[in-house]
Amino acid sequence: MSTNPSTLALVGHPNVGKSVLFHRLTGAYVNVSNYPGTTVEVTRATARFDASAELLDTPGVLALPSRSDDERATMRALLGEPVRCLVQVGDAKNLRRTLTLSALLVELGVPMVLALNMHDEAAARGVTVDIAELAEELGAPVLATVATGGEGIGHLITAIGQAKKPESLLHYDEEFERHIAAVATAITQRCPHPHLAARGLAILFLGGDSVVEDWLREQGGTAYPTLEALRQQARTASEGDLPTLLARERTEAADALAASVISRAVKSSPLLSQRIGRAVVHPLWGIPILLGVLFAVYEFVGVFGATTLVGLMEEGLFEGILNPAFTQFMEANVSVGWLRELLVGQYGLWTMGMTYALALILPIVSTFFIAFGVLEDSGYLPRLTVIANRLFAAIGLNGRAVLPMVLGLGCVTMATLTTRILHSPRERLITTFLLALAIPCSAQLGVVLGMLGGVSFTAVLIWALAMVGVLLLAGFLAAKLIPGRRIPLVTEMPPMRLPILGNVLKKTGGRLKWYLIEVIPLFLLGTFIMFALDKLGALPAIIEAGEPLVTGWLGLPKEASAAFVMGFLRRDFGATGLFAMAHDLSPIQAVVGMITITLFIPCFASLMMMVKEQGTKTAMAMVGMIVPFAFFIGGLFNLVLRAVW
Repeated sequence: MSTNPSTLALVGHPNVGKSVLFHRLTGAYVNVSNYPGTTVEVTRATARFDASAELLDTPGVLALPSRSDDERATMRALLGEPVRCLVQVGDAKNLRRTLTLSALLVELGVPMVLALNMHDEAAARGVTVDIAELAEELGAPVLATVATGGEGIGHLITAIGQAKKPESLLHYDEEFERHIAAVATAITQRCPHPHLAARGLAILFLGGDSVVEDWLREQGGTAYPTLEALRQQARTASEGDLPTLLARERTEAADALAASVISRAVKSSPLLSQRIGRAVVHPLWGIPILLGVLFAVYEFVGVFGATTLVGLMEEGLFEGILNPAFTQFMEANVSVGWLRELLVGQYGLWTMGMTYALALILPIVSTFFIAFGVLEDSGYLPRLTVIANRLFAAIGLNGRAVLPMVLGLGCVTMATLTTRILHSPRERLITTFLLALAIPCSAQLGVVLGMLGGVSFTAVLIWALAMVGVLLLAGFLAAKLIPGRRIPLVTEMPPMRLPILGNVLKKTGGRLKWYLIEVIPLFLLGTFIMFALDKLGALPAIIEAGEPLVTGWLGLPKEASAAFVMGFLRRDFGATGLFAMAHDLSPIQAVVGMITITLFIPCFASLMMMVKEQGTKTAMAMVGMIVPFAFFIGGLFNLVLRAVW
């Protein structure tokens, strides 16, 4: 928690330009995206215009009281930070929605400025806001900005210095006001907040905000039961759901104020961006466009990144130049055998760890981040989630999960990272599990299709149907067994626009910096573990122990045991191990082997990412389920195919 007495907080809905304004006001860079949910944690930096002021960029909130993880993070920041001024960033095109949030923020009693961003897009749609009248009604500075172009930033800095405590936008129903006053009085007497008004906390508490509730319970101590009793009295007295009724009154007040300050020009033909935005979610045209976009992403990440660039880096640079040179240097200068092997041996920190991290994964990561940045900045991602929402409902997810699933076909490791865009821990857990279980990365997919395509089209079809069936079955069961509920898809629909090259490059650079700093050490740690297991004789023992299961239940040659161990190091290594045995395998053995190796334990890099995102305990639990499940399904297919094929 910051102790800075001059803290400024940017608050607003997703995709209204908070992160761009943050960059303009601080010079610090955060992921600037045309996609809701990009800001997933509070970012802070010193303000350019005031060295004593600290600026917070909070996650986008769909509404308050808080319900989602992003909203709870924002509420915790407001409660835990000594906020001197709230800068609400709103969408000038959707003033009604902006003022609905304003109606609650003003009750917090903190000096406030309202920045109506993207007013150029509002003007292009014939929407004009009477800024002066709105400022008078709000009792606080209001100004228009275009964050991407830097317009209005100087006026915003001036307005922050002149920020005032705003006027309430509404008085609730008389009965509601009585309950609000009673709770506010109790908060003032028993657990006052040093910066936020008791009235605002009372409205949030009555509205069911869990973060405020936890804060009051902690600060109020023995006084909390009194607050809870007052809330129960209000709920009992209300004719309907209390949070819904309070939200309805705020919405009605926002509607009335927005209508009084907005004027609209005669409606003209839709802008090109609007027509494109409608086309991509159209029931007829949306699906072909979706398939085209997914194919383009797969070609760029899965083929160009994972095949072309990886080939150049791995075979051309590392295997052809760097590794031989480094190995020769170590052999000439390091006389200790085990130390030399640790660095340049089969499981060497350089020849395996750094080669994997830089030659195999970095090209995929780079192309993935570029593709993701383009989709973010264009405004297509939220439309993609809308199209996929109905399908993913069958496995307990909403449409946001489509992106990690598709990108998993390029690289499951990076796809696991993108599960951060999902709103709840439950959704992230289910998606991570499905990625680890049934989504083959592009390198593995190429080997699988190459091998089974050489057998027959029937072999390819059986494998594909097995993967889809397992994905749907596992997702359905996970959704039933993992506590929680499916979160309905609620997302912003920003305008479609051409991606800004600078944004895409900056995002890519920032994410690659994260990769180099945080992920490479994980590769080196895992490589050291493999080296230690090999030296201790554990790896050969593991291979030998697996032979009865491989030869008996799966019906494969005993040499296939090594392929499963290698599959842990890298997914396509295992598939390649089986591919190398293709002339010794029957069609049934080829299909069974590829089904099992695809479902088998995720590769080392994916496992490290699972540990980072879900924790060691959860990641190990997933592995504990995936390994026996893969062998179980593979054995079933062995029995069935031998009976019918």
